[in-house]
Amino acid sequence: MTDKFRLPARYGAGEKSVWVEYIQLAADYKPAVNLGQGFPDYHAPKHVTKALADIATSDNPLLMQYTRGFGHPRLVQNIAKVYSPLIGRELDPFNEILVTSGAYEALYSAILGHVDEGDEVIVIEPFFDCYDFMIKCAGGIPKFIALKPKTGKENMTSADWVLDEKELSSLFTNKTKMLILNTPHNPLGKVFTKEELELIANLCKKHNVLCVSDEVYEWMVYEPNKHIRIATLPDMWERTITIGSAGKTFSVTGWKIGWAYCPANLMRNLQVVHQNCVYTCPTPTQEAVARSFEIELSRINSPECYFYSLARELLPKRDFLVRTLKENGFNPTIPDGGYFIVADWTNLGKKIDLSSEQDKYKDYRFTKKFAKEAGVLAIPPSAFYSEAHKNLGEDFARFCFIKKDENLALTEKLLKTWNTSK
Repeated sequence: MTDKFRLPARYGAGEKSVWVEYIQLAADYKPAVNLGQGFPDYHAPKHVTKALADIATSDNPLLMQYTRGFGHPRLVQNIAKVYSPLIGRELDPFNEILVTSGAYEALYSAILGHVDEGDEVIVIEPFFDCYDFMIKCAGGIPKFIALKPKTGKENMTSADWVLDEKELSSLFTNKTKMLILNTPHNPLGKVFTKEELELIANLCKKHNVLCVSDEVYEWMVYEPNKHIRIATLPDMWERTITIGSAGKTFSVTGWKIGWAYCPANLMRNLQVVHQNCVYTCPTPTQEAVARSFEIELSRINSPECYFYSLARELLPKRDFLVRTLKENGFNPTIPDGGYFIVADWTNLGKKIDLSSEQDKYKDYRFTKKFAKEAGVLAIPPSAFYSEAHKNLGEDFARFCFIKKDENLALTEKLLKTWNTSK
């Protein structure tokens, strides 16, 4: 009986993800500040939450029923209005856009829809941990290449983490089906430059490879950096699937609404996976996201547009946490985008005894012991590396700064108190 009903091999050994493990850690030890998971601990824009409240009491009963499987009509039309000018082409809302259960499902549909048994997929490390799992579920073979810091200097920025051009080129073979790009990058906050994107694009074109571009942090880019969509580079529209997120765009991660846009011939594969998996996403939240887009489209050229004000709101939070980490023994990489900071903790190694923690990797031992002692929860970045490269993440911890100012101030107090006690 036990053997017959074992977990299918395509799901590996069924290990807990870092999120399952660290949510339980937070529940067990109740750290005073959770800077682990990437979500705000304060309210989304009022017009966004009001939209959902209005829908809940709407006179239209159909807003509580199934909507179009590939995306609520009002939402896909507004997604097209947002992105068409940004990519320099008119998106077909009904054939080139798919609404998904978060960006997570957009990734799932793109990977499962295009990767076949034995196909190779190039993954840039560190990577969001589901990439590897989804590729293997599809029967694909992930091929990893790590972003590495040019130096270990202080005041390092995410731009200092780079790919080796020769190593990247060597990964492309006649078996390569796809490359997964994440810009702005989680967890480093790297915003890929035009030159870096052109290198990737040229290799994809040379070897006839798809690019899945995970751009969920697209609106969180700090000046003078600019987010460039790889689909806008010459001859890349035809081979790029771009992924976005309402959770990140409007600070409502719990709504779990995402999307993908790409040419209709590529989209067909995603639609097949989606219709046989999720089928359709919740109508009320899709309608609310559609209405929220309409508000932002009405002020798209104003600094008040949330697409632009969000980065301005996050910048002082980023700078505060960078300074706090530096003053308390960490060496943070200053992110150019996103809302995470990766910080080297090894200067604190003599202050913390990790021998009571049993995990294989040092960053797991550090973040667990640090949460128990200092009351601040961070995430171990080795979770974002392949087994062969986990050592590259062991000296770091990932902190999230899209948090209330008072919780960032509490973080500063807790770190100072911990340091003083050592």
